Amino acid sequence: MPDLSKHFRKGAELVAVTLFIAMFGTFLLQIFARYVLNNPLGWTVEVCIILYIWLVFWTSAFLLREHDHVSFNMLFLMAPTRGRRVMAILGLGCITVAFIAGFPVIVDYVMFMRIEKAPVTRISLDYVYAIFPVFMAALIIRGVMSLWRLMRADSCDRELAAIAGDVPDIKEPTA
Repeated sequence: MPDLSKHFRKGAELVAVTLFIAMFGTFLLQIFARYVLNNPLGWTVEVCIILYIWLVFWTSAFLLREHDHVSFNMLFLMAPTRGRRVMAILGLGCITVAFIAGFPVIVDYVMFMRIEKAPVTRISLDYVYAIFPVFMAALIIRGVMSLWRLMRADSCDRELAAIAGDVPDIKEPTA
């Protein structure tokens, strides 16, 4: 299992790097066309924005870990372990339930966006925003997995430490 997650992470990193290179290359093309050729290309701005949207949500869904996010955890850190566990379960549970409840509406809205097109490139906006349901699904899965680890006594301490930012990674115990 760890090998599979390592390969998945490397694949996700490859996709993120590809999106960034494409965005940066489009940005450089835009600068070259505008200032060297004196012939600005309108489509480059839209492509940069679309690639940026995909890059942000892809990276947030698959590459950012719990401790990479900004958190205000003063009360969490002051609480005893049992209090931390309760706060983590309640907070993460509420967020996960809200994401689950909103998921069908978000998918429906993204599918509805197929009637709109980007002004210059004419790319259908359902393609532009298709990454958002993927992002939501990834966060729902991560939330459920974290809740599961919080409920289990043997991995609760590691999960709480990850939420508090005390450990770089959650590793499943090897048996």
